[in-house]
Amino acid sequence: MNGRESDPLFSVKNMRLLKEPLGRSNPITVQVLGICSALAVTVKLEPSIVLALSVVVVMGVSNVLTSLIRNMVPGRIRIIVQLVIIASMVTLVDQFLKAFAYDVSRQLSVFVGLIITNCIIMGRLEAFALANKPWESLLDGVGNAAGYGLILVIVGFFRELLGSGTLFDYPVIEMTGLYSIGYENNGMMILPPMALITVGIIIWVQRSRDKSLIEEN
Repeated sequence: MNGRESDPLFSVKNMRLLKEPLGRSNPITVQVLGICSALAVTVKLEPSIVLALSVVVVMGVSNVLTSLIRNMVPGRIRIIVQLVIIASMVTLVDQFLKAFAYDVSRQLSVFVGLIITNCIIMGRLEAFALANKPWESLLDGVGNAAGYGLILVIVGFFRELLGSGTLFDYPVIEMTGLYSIGYENNGMMILPPMALITVGIIIWVQRSRDKSLIEEN
């Protein structure tokens, strides 16, 4: 057998684990999980991207480690073990950010540490990694984290652009000359309620395009 499609590592079923969380099974817009961080860190695009990448690393590695030891951990202590794995990964990511991206680490403040309590991560460990092999668990973890991160990046993009007129602190609106014709930044976009409203608009757009999501819910 030749080709990528015949390789079980890259089967259609496995690739679905990566792709579906980006769309019709997105953790935020479909499962409505992880909303708090979408409100807290998306005032600017840069911390949104950094937190999204942090969750991808934590969730991907945690899923793999949980899958590897799933047959060795007694059921009565599995939650404690999962929390230790997640907390260890979050600590490593936090220290990495402090060492190599200190300014962003300060912007994120306690929200990197709060990845430990992110219900998406614990949910995937319980629902998937405990019952599947490491490769599938990696794909599931990365896919769900990417779906979560995608929404953070979209919300952060619009909140910074419309609220501050910048992207990565670069004066995008000013460079376009819109200020000279009377455009003003929308200060409401940097307030937490606008993050929730932006997520709501994304949910509305997604469900308008895919009517089956409405029927399922």
